[in-house]
Amino acid sequence: MKPSLAPKKISRIKARNAALMNQLATPGLGSLMARRRIAGTGQLLVFLAGFTMYCVWAVQSLSQYYKLMYGDTPPPSLGWSRMAWTGVALCVASWLWSLVTSFSLLREASKVNLESLESFAAGQVKMTESQIVLALAELPDWKRNGDVIARTFTFKDFPAAMEFTNAVASLAEQAQHHPDIDVRWNKVTLALTTHDAGGLTQKDFALARQCDALSLC
Repeated sequence: MKPSLAPKKISRIKARNAALMNQLATPGLGSLMARRRIAGTGQLLVFLAGFTMYCVWAVQSLSQYYKLMYGDTPPPSLGWSRMAWTGVALCVASWLWSLVTSFSLLREASKVNLESLESFAAGQVKMTESQIVLALAELPDWKRNGDVIARTFTFKDFPAAMEFTNAVASLAEQAQHHPDIDVRWNKVTLALTTHDAGGLTQKDFALARQCDALSLC
């Protein structure tokens, strides 16, 4: 997939991991991991600027006390300087900014999941030719063959392919809509159609979108 500055749909697992990275590790890294490049870069730069200012103040303060090793004059009390407070303020601002992004990612992941569930419950109405064409345009990696859409996913090894297959099986069982699955070492091919409707329905495309999201986790 080509990089893009535009927000991408994100799975619940990836949104959670990005939020944890933002709030418990380094602000901005989780946003970058979730492909929120503009926000992530800004958050990371603000955090690094604040952290650098605080470190400079800390080094200056410690250097004054190290002078006691070479002289009898007590060092001046620096206290918390404007540089220290500014550094801390920038770090806090970066953390809060990344918190907003984290909430946005989690909300978007929940919305994607809800939309998919609503599509699953929409019934088994066979789509028209124009509806199929429009739906396929949003899923460029899926190919149509008559009343079936299919995609081959490639992973680094067999265990990764099986992990994805098991995740798809769990999702399909919850939706009561089961794709044909073909596993060939690190490649998994999914084929979707709605037999009861005699062709393609919204359920097929909803499940296809969910499988695309699973492959990014």
